[in-house]
Amino acid sequence: MASALRTAILGHLRVPVVANGSKLLTPLWTTSLRSMSSHDDHLEKTQVIDRILDIVKSFPKVDPSKVTPEVHFQKDLGLDSLDNVEIIMAIEEEFKLEIPDKEADKIDSCALAIEYVYNHPMAS
Repeated sequence: MASALRTAILGHLRVPVVANGSKLLTPLWTTSLRSMSSHDDHLEKTQVIDRILDIVKSFPKVDPSKVTPEVHFQKDLGLDSLDNVEIIMAIEEEFKLEIPDKEADKIDSCALAIEYVYNHPMAS
């Protein structure tokens, strides 16, 4: 049954191929495709670091002089869990991505936020 269906479909399927003498070249549609890889325009790590540090420095309860790429939100900056959620939301907005709650709960420092965003394929 599956073989008959396959044969029937392939009998009606047409793939444009350009002939060059006796040689067959690649189908036309393959040359017009462009890569859809998110790594083509992936953010550089320095961009991610700068933008995350700017987010944390602009948070009202934070002393900007204490913010470094290694700073811990609660231990070093004295923020509470609600502040942590607000920072994560600001990061999501800045990088146009959605961080699942399970992952967001783990991000409690600039270093973890930087690594998460840098490794996220949809960050922009």
